[in-house]
Amino acid sequence: MVLQPAMISADSQQSNEHKVKNQYIVVLSDDSDLANEVSKAQSKGGDIIQEYSHALKGYAVKVQNDQVLENIKKNNPSISYIEPDYLVEAFGRQTVDAAAQTIPNGINRIDGDQSSALSGNGAGSVNVDIAIIDTGIDLSHPDLNVYKQVSFVRAIKSGNDDNGHGSHVAGTAAAKDNGVGVVGVAPGARLWAVKVLDRNGSGYLSDVVKGIDYVTSHHDEIEVANMSLGCQCYSSTMNTAISKSVAAGVTYVVAAGNSASDASTFSPANHPDVIAVSAIVDTDGKCGSLGPSTSYGADDRLATFSNFGSTVDMAAPGVNIYSTYKSGSYATMSGTSMASPHVAGAAALYKSTHPLSTTTPLDVKNALMSNGSGPSNTCDGNGHGYFAGDSDGFAEPLLYVKNF
Repeated sequence: MVLQPAMISADSQQSNEHKVKNQYIVVLSDDSDLANEVSKAQSKGGDIIQEYSHALKGYAVKVQNDQVLENIKKNNPSISYIEPDYLVEAFGRQTVDAAAQTIPNGINRIDGDQSSALSGNGAGSVNVDIAIIDTGIDLSHPDLNVYKQVSFVRAIKSGNDDNGHGSHVAGTAAAKDNGVGVVGVAPGARLWAVKVLDRNGSGYLSDVVKGIDYVTSHHDEIEVANMSLGCQCYSSTMNTAISKSVAAGVTYVVAAGNSASDASTFSPANHPDVIAVSAIVDTDGKCGSLGPSTSYGADDRLATFSNFGSTVDMAAPGVNIYSTYKSGSYATMSGTSMASPHVAGAAALYKSTHPLSTTTPLDVKNALMSNGSGPSNTCDGNGHGYFAGDSDGFAEPLLYVKNF
C-alpha cells in the first residue's frame, strides 16, 4: 500500500488539521546571538525543543499559551519570522518479505548493473557519504554500511530504525554488493542515519529542520541527502535550511509525494534546489511495458499515486521495490519514497567519479537529468527507454545510470 502524505500546511490560509498545538519555529536574523535569544525565550516561559545554527539560526519552542509566544516576540528585532510546527510523514508503506539474494527490479530498470559501480558483481563499494533523513536506519543490518547515527526524535537517543521506512530507503540507495539480500545503486556507500520520524513514520517539521541543520554541519563529509518525506505545505523555514545546505555543497534528493497531485504544493518537493522524484511502475526490470500490471498501474507507466508537475525533476522506479528493512530483514514497499533513493544513489555515483571539491549540487542535478531517458528514446530491450502515463506536459527524465 501507499502511505498518503499528511495534508498539512505552514500557510495559515490552508488547513490547520496537523498543526502542533502551542509549538513553533522561531527563525532569527543571521547576526543574532542564538544562546542569548534562547535564554530570553526560556525566561519568558518557552520550552526550547530544538536549536539551529548551521542551515539557519533559530530554535523550536513549546509554549503554554499564546501569551507566552507574544511575550517572546514582543520588542525583539532579532526574530525574522515565526512559523507553526507541523506533523510530517514518510511517503511509503511496506509489506514484509523474507530475505533473498537478488538484484531488485528498480536497480535493473536503471541499468545499475552496468553503472560505474556494476551493482551486483559482488565487488567493491562506493566511496561517498549519504545522509538518510528519515525514521533512522537498522544500525546492525548486515547489508548496510551505517557510518554514523543521530536522533532528533524527542526521548529517543538512537538513530536505529523502529519503523522500517528509513532502512528500506537506505538499501535502495546503498545496500552492499556482498552476495547477501539486495544491492543498491551506490553499493556500500557510507550511510548517515539521521532520525527525524518516529516508529509510526511521522514527526515534526521542527525535527526535520534539525536534521537538515545537522547535515549542513557535516557538509564537508556528506555529499548527498535523501528526504523521502514531506507535507502539503510551503515552509519558509525548511526552504531556508535547504537553500543554505545546498549552498554548502550537499545534494538533496526528495520524494515528490503520493497524492496524485501537483507536486508544487508539497514541501520539500517544491524547493527549486532539490531533485524532486516521481515514481513509475516497473515489474520486469526492463523498458518496453511487457511486465505484469500492479494495483498502482501497468508496467512502465507513472504510478497512479505519484505526484507530478513542473517541479518534478526526475522519475525512478517506485512500485513493489524490494530492499532492506528493520531488524535485519527485507521488505517490499511502494511510494515516491522508494523512487527517491534510486536517484540519491545515482547522485552518489556521480560524486564518486567527479572531484568532490568542485562538483556542485547543480552539476549533479544537471548530469542526472541529461543522462536520463526521455520520450524520444526507443527501448533498447534493457533499461534505456521511457515510460507512459504522465500527461501533465512536463516530461521529466527517467533515471538511467549506465556509463554514468
